[in-house]
Amino acid sequence: MRISTLILAICLPLHAQDPAPAENPAPAVNPVPAEPTDAAYPALERFVKVMEMTKARHPDLDKLSYDQLINQALDGMLSSLDPHSSFIHPEMQEMMSEDGKLNNEIASLGLSLGKNSETLFLSAVEAGGPASVAILKPDMKLLKINKQDTAKLSLKTALEMLVGNAGQTTQLILQDPSKHAQTEVTLTHRFVEERSLILAKPLEKNPQIGYLRLAQFGANCAREIEAALDELEDKGMKYLILDLRENGGGDLHETVQILGLFVPPVTSVVSVRERNKAEEFLKTPKRQRRNRPYPMAVLIDRHSASASELTAGSLKDLKRATIIGELSYGKGSVQNIIPMGNSTALRLTIATYHTPSGETPHYKGITPDKVIPFTDADRENFLKAARVSSLSPTEKEAFDKWTDPAIAEAIKVLK
Repeated sequence: MRISTLILAICLPLHAQDPAPAENPAPAVNPVPAEPTDAAYPALERFVKVMEMTKARHPDLDKLSYDQLINQALDGMLSSLDPHSSFIHPEMQEMMSEDGKLNNEIASLGLSLGKNSETLFLSAVEAGGPASVAILKPDMKLLKINKQDTAKLSLKTALEMLVGNAGQTTQLILQDPSKHAQTEVTLTHRFVEERSLILAKPLEKNPQIGYLRLAQFGANCAREIEAALDELEDKGMKYLILDLRENGGGDLHETVQILGLFVPPVTSVVSVRERNKAEEFLKTPKRQRRNRPYPMAVLIDRHSASASELTAGSLKDLKRATIIGELSYGKGSVQNIIPMGNSTALRLTIATYHTPSGETPHYKGITPDKVIPFTDADRENFLKAARVSSLSPTEKEAFDKWTDPAIAEAIKVLK
């Protein structure tokens, strides 16, 4: 049987089976007319013709197996959809844990690494991490690590080479797939904060204002915040600043629990919209141990992403807090890892998150009520604020002269 006949026989029946509609599907926004089923025939025929012509004429025989050509086509198809969807090749599948998560992240550099049948590439770049600051982007090919060519490296070996302690540097040479020019960067490994709540204190000159700095939405962070609030309230706190700058997100369950500390029980704070399914509304817990009606300000910046954006957006929509800072990152989507057989899998965006107003931060971010631009010096000093005790005398002297513009604006708004 010709390969073209085989592919059409396999693919078209699957394509023709439209999914059964959900009982209460979420309303479509700007619905796209359904594509006729028979549109698959000429599209697949064109794909097969291009593949067969490539196999017959291209001189690089070592790149022309059907597995290679089709897997590369799948790479291109998924990466064209959004930055978070990707085809997981066999070598990446080996890095997957039992709970379905990929162990391919180098947290100290703020990047995740992937490998397809041809090359190593950046599969994700964390908002606010060293890679993001260096303007590295998903899908960039990783050509060299510390001057060593990566062409024959396994994914596991490359990940091991990228590991480093805080303060160490790693030199990378990369290439944007849409450009020929190479990019050389030297990234400095950062200290990875394992705690979620890294600062909880009354402001020194305004002790009635409590300040919480949440680095990530990690496990049990809602309990950490609740305990910190209890302590601050017992000390006479009348106002609260919740700082989510440089917070790349985390556990959605913890996000909803945290929102439940500040808004009434059983309040819908986040919804999930997926095709052919009823919209799912996530609500705060049924019970609230303490009522916390005091005024709030939430601080965000361009690196506040995902759960941070949902927290800020929900509190903004519910008119529970004033949002201060920069337009946030713009990540509000849900990904699933779906096994596809033959040691491959699919990481696919399947839904979007929405705040109570129905808006999503996806690609748009959260716009603050009070926009405060931050300088590079502000960002540098903000990072130092979490480790003041480790600063040198010279650094400490310079830091003490800095006024955080976001906190200064929050004080004005709250008082």
